[in-house]
Amino acid sequence: MTSAQLLTDGFGRVQGVVHAAAGGLTARQLAYRPAEGANSIAWLIWHLTRIQDDHVADVAGTAQAWTEDGWADRFGLPLDPADTGYGHTSEEVASVRVESSGLLTGYYDAVHDRTVKYVSTVTDPDLERIVDRSWDPPVTLGVRLISVLSDDLQHAGQAAYIRGLLERG
Repeated sequence: MTSAQLLTDGFGRVQGVVHAAAGGLTARQLAYRPAEGANSIAWLIWHLTRIQDDHVADVAGTAQAWTEDGWADRFGLPLDPADTGYGHTSEEVASVRVESSGLLTGYYDAVHDRTVKYVSTVTDPDLERIVDRSWDPPVTLGVRLISVLSDDLQHAGQAAYIRGLLERG
C-alpha cells in the first residue's frame, strides 16, 4: 500500500462516519446539544469539514470549496467566511444550524472529493515537505495530513456518539 492509498483510505473512513452520524437527521436533531456548552452534530461535522477544507486547500495550493463552490452562501451562517470553528464560544457553536443533513454531507462530500484528488498524488518524498514554519519544529505535509485525519475522526466519532444519544433518548 502506498502513502497515497493509505491517506485515501483514511479519509474514506471519515466520510463513512460523517454519513452515518448525520444522514437522515432533522434540523432539530442536528442542532441538539446534549449538555449546556456542548457541541451539536451540525457544528461537529461543519467544523471538521471546514478544517479539512482549509488545511488541505492550503497544502494543495488550491481554493477552498467553502468559498469557491458557494457552500458558505448555501449555509448562510452568521460567521466570517474564513471561520473554521476553531476556538468557538458556546454561542458561536449554537449559531451553526443547518436545514438538512444533506447540506452537511453534501459539503463534506465536496471537500472529500477535493481531498482524495490531492492525496492520491502524494508520494513518500512529498510527506517531508515543510508546510508550516510557524511551529517548532516546522510542520511537514505528512504531519499536517495526519493531524487533519485525526481531528476529523475524533469529531466524527463525537457526532456519532450524539446520534446514539438521540436514538436512545
